[in-house]
Amino acid sequence: MHELAVAQALVEQVDAVIDQHGAAQASLIRVRIGPLAGVVSELLATAFPLAAAGSRMEHAQLEFSHAPIRVRCRTCGAETEAAMNRLLCGACDDWHTQILSGDELLLESVELVTDTPHPSPLTPHPQNV
Repeated sequence: MHELAVAQALVEQVDAVIDQHGAAQASLIRVRIGPLAGVVSELLATAFPLAAAGSRMEHAQLEFSHAPIRVRCRTCGAETEAAMNRLLCGACDDWHTQILSGDELLLESVELVTDTPHPSPLTPHPQNV
């Protein structure tokens, strides 16, 4: 299952984001997967807890968004959506197309948790007397 290798790479990437922002851990990780990426989101969701065990994202929620397949026609120039096994132009039905989206596997966003607690508005602040 290559999704485990993808999950391990995701853990490394999120770990770098945590370090970059000086956070304590990640609480939510959003990943965008296109149908042509060769990654099954259900298998990645199963592999992620194994890869994240003992890390600063061990308890993070993993969310997926799915990118549509979009192509640009090299004949008529139209940009249209296409089907998984039919990458034809939606305007002229030509097969000379370039994939614009649908093959990506992207880390979209990471919600981070810092060590510094934010003061509650109901908590009285110490005052000098």
